[in-house]
Amino acid sequence: MGFEVDLEARPGHLDEALAPAFDALERLASVVRAALREACPGGATGLSPTRTAAVLAGALAGSADLRGGPGVYGRLESSLLHEVLRRGRGLPITVATVWIAVGRMVGLPVHGVALPGHFVVGVGDPAGEHVLVDAFHSGRILSDEDVESLVAQAGYRLTPDLLRAAEPQDVVLRTLANIRNWAAARPEHARTQLWATELSLLLPRHPAQLRLERAELLVKTGHFLEGAAQMEEYATILDAFDPDSAKRVRSEAKTARFRLN
Repeated sequence: MGFEVDLEARPGHLDEALAPAFDALERLASVVRAALREACPGGATGLSPTRTAAVLAGALAGSADLRGGPGVYGRLESSLLHEVLRRGRGLPITVATVWIAVGRMVGLPVHGVALPGHFVVGVGDPAGEHVLVDAFHSGRILSDEDVESLVAQAGYRLTPDLLRAAEPQDVVLRTLANIRNWAAARPEHARTQLWATELSLLLPRHPAQLRLERAELLVKTGHFLEGAAQMEEYATILDAFDPDSAKRVRSEAKTARFRLN
């Protein structure tokens, strides 16, 4: 099954624009359902987490050729789910997100695990028997040593809280952070960074620093008055615990206003 399908947004309503992506997910779900019927004719409930993970890997990484690769880093498309569905390539978090979406569509117990530096998929009961799978690397099942190594490479020590099931909004925030980081390294894409920041601010929980980032991006994109006003609002928050930073932010706001002249 190839991924070169038409996922361009069609004119009209949002549902119409998203329809090709949902169609692609349904096609992947059909591949997984067929693999499950072959692996366990009596129903997927009879499969162990290890066997379930193997079936998912065979269907998604094998038949559908969904995975990562060295060429995905440094590409905005790797963080955009509709592009990941079109190309069959993405970052660890976006490939894992497709795994999770498809797995849940067919009734499998799958969840995300936001390891530092490398997002993986949990198959099974997060509070009981389960395995961790590296969807980015063709669905490889990770040993305890593999997980410890991944975490250590990111500069962390493995603790139980790092293995908890990721909340949906945490997945969204981390995906948007990847987009923000991509754009931040490319000043010509400040508007892309701005929309990713604005979407992040809509989430119920987000880093307070994003408010300053949005203000600075507004200035970069020519919205000097709005950016300056938001800097001053943020400086008021900083006054209570970081007066030096508040002073610096107010200075940046003043400079932004001068740019109108």
